[in-house]
Amino acid sequence: MSFSNFEKRGIKSSNKNKSGMRVFLYIIIAILVCIAAALASYKYMLMPVNASNKQEQLVTIPQGSSVGDIASIFKKQKLIKNTEVFKVYVKLHNNASLKAGNYNFSQNQGVSTIVKHLQTGGKYQVAVKDLTIPEGTQLVEIAGIIAKEFKLDEATVLKQLNDKAFIQTLQKKYPDLITNEIFKKGIRYPLEGYLYPSTYLYGEFKPSLEEIIAPMLNQTKSILDKYKNEMTDKKLTPHKTLTMASLIEEEANELTDRKLISSVFYNRLDIDMPLQTDPTVLYALGKHKARVLYKDLEIESPYNTYYIKGLPIGPIASAGVESIEAALKPAKSDYLYFLANKEGEVIFTKSLEEHNTEKDKHIN
Repeated sequence: MSFSNFEKRGIKSSNKNKSGMRVFLYIIIAILVCIAAALASYKYMLMPVNASNKQEQLVTIPQGSSVGDIASIFKKQKLIKNTEVFKVYVKLHNNASLKAGNYNFSQNQGVSTIVKHLQTGGKYQVAVKDLTIPEGTQLVEIAGIIAKEFKLDEATVLKQLNDKAFIQTLQKKYPDLITNEIFKKGIRYPLEGYLYPSTYLYGEFKPSLEEIIAPMLNQTKSILDKYKNEMTDKKLTPHKTLTMASLIEEEANELTDRKLISSVFYNRLDIDMPLQTDPTVLYALGKHKARVLYKDLEIESPYNTYYIKGLPIGPIASAGVESIEAALKPAKSDYLYFLANKEGEVIFTKSLEEHNTEKDKHIN
């Protein structure tokens, strides 16, 4: 082969290398342009919706809201440009969790300002109206509290809380929490036990009933989500978990070890012994009494644990997190009985004989 042929080959190879380099450079430039455009778009989405609009509007972040829920609230009120960018920013700047409450925000505030205020809370929060649901409160009582606080008709509130169509709209929003177990024959109030007891803040003086109870359902869902593994291990649905928790809540007091009470209930279930807890009798009767009589124990109701074996058909009150945890993490014990003395101390015993002895000492 002549030198000129080698030279021609070298020139062709060189041209190919140059062409390849140009393609590579074009690709790099295109990638850099895309990255620059994405960064520019990201920065734009973080900017205020309207830099000239300083008019404040009230934003309510319910307890138990996820970052996605919060992003949707701000997008609905036209205070951010993009929900996904908001969530990405929070993930990248997650120095502290976003706090529930009422806030004043305006369209001239960017995402960084909004997130900072939500993470700080405190001085940025605005208290407008609060509603307190004590632990152990029953649905009828909750309806009364809501009616009184928001100046509504109590009967109308209770009717809507038991309306099947209304509850079915809630099921679509909380499919894993509110299942068809609440519609079993014999259930008195479908949402009994589902409205978490706590103090809630509201940004509107006349919110809808759904807006009033949404943070309560959010909180219940948020707490149960933390105990998914425990519910799976015990083969308990959210409904049965809330049912067991409500029994513990109604039997407990400030001096009581809820986990020991829980152990008594599980020990009884393990040997196919009725739970025989008085609060279920009172719930079945539909009234409060200072003392349960022997004739009361005979009421034929799917709530009466003297009449049925196993858990009652549904919750009998709204339980707090301590009772929910006790329902899923009972203590280990051999106790089958307990009673409270006049000082409120709970005495646990292993046999009926021991129980009756303690009962003679402290009750009779």
